[in-house]
Amino acid sequence: MNNPKRAGVTAIHSINRFVFSVPDLGIAKDYFTSFGLDVREQDGHLDLYTFGHPHCWGSIYQGQGAKKLEYLSFGLYEADWLPMLAHLDHCGIERITPHPLAGDGGVWIRDPDGTPLQLIVAGKSSPNEKSAATGPQFMTTVRGTTVAPGRTGVKRVQPLRLSHVLLYCTDVLRSVRFYSDVLGTRLSDHSGEGIAFVHGAHSSDHHLVAFAKSDGPGLHHTSWSVNGVDEVGLGMQQMQESGYRHGWGVGRHVLGSNYFYYVQDPWGSFTEYSYDIDFIGVETDWPAFDHPGADSFYLWGPAVPADFITNHESAARAAEAQATDGAATRSS
Repeated sequence: MNNPKRAGVTAIHSINRFVFSVPDLGIAKDYFTSFGLDVREQDGHLDLYTFGHPHCWGSIYQGQGAKKLEYLSFGLYEADWLPMLAHLDHCGIERITPHPLAGDGGVWIRDPDGTPLQLIVAGKSSPNEKSAATGPQFMTTVRGTTVAPGRTGVKRVQPLRLSHVLLYCTDVLRSVRFYSDVLGTRLSDHSGEGIAFVHGAHSSDHHLVAFAKSDGPGLHHTSWSVNGVDEVGLGMQQMQESGYRHGWGVGRHVLGSNYFYYVQDPWGSFTEYSYDIDFIGVETDWPAFDHPGADSFYLWGPAVPADFITNHESAARAAEAQATDGAATRSS
């Protein structure tokens, strides 16, 4: 189908790419390969693809210290390019130089917490319609038959596409205003000042980007769509058997409605297997609400790990700053 466009609205349509750096690319390659992504080594960094899809969803670089979200790239339709440039000027948004890890192209700005953002004309990679399961649904039984295969007959889980990212930020509602007023996203739902979800105006999952309150910026998780609730559970098993045993789930969210399993990566953030998330089409005016905390997180699932909302990037920055101050004090 043709890519949908909401009439009279200038907005990003997709996350074109997320980029972060880590202390060890070899560990990153093992982790994301175990997760089921098509990990490709390119000129000293890693590019993350899903099998059978041409889009590069993310890139990982060798860093000098702890894991760090480097930048996000957002895609626009060509028809929105010049209107977006004029809109940035109207909003008084300062342009910045391109991130040193990025090539030329697009324009660069910062979000309210200082994270570099690239805006670029790119193909739409967010969904145009609600994803339907195409893989085997083992739990749909028929009287008198068995449908669950033996464990040796199960294929490795390979996610279909990126669904969304969740960012840490110092002021959730300020981030919502920026991404909505400047980039054209729309509020889906939120719970007070603690967490919020925004979707793409030209159709996307319930959230394209989400924000969680913290003491600084960072990447909480990337979320990947899979082929059914069985694949959420199989993904959990797959990662535990690969040595990545700490996570949260299997469960079902309230906001977004998706089944989930989060596996913690080697740097403290998470990667989510997700199935059956709500979809917001270009013709839908989603009724966003402020949900009570008890009704905003998950419908069912195991207890939330104590470190699930720990911003390890912020903690690492604080530790590095303290070490630098200590060294300066000793040398004075």
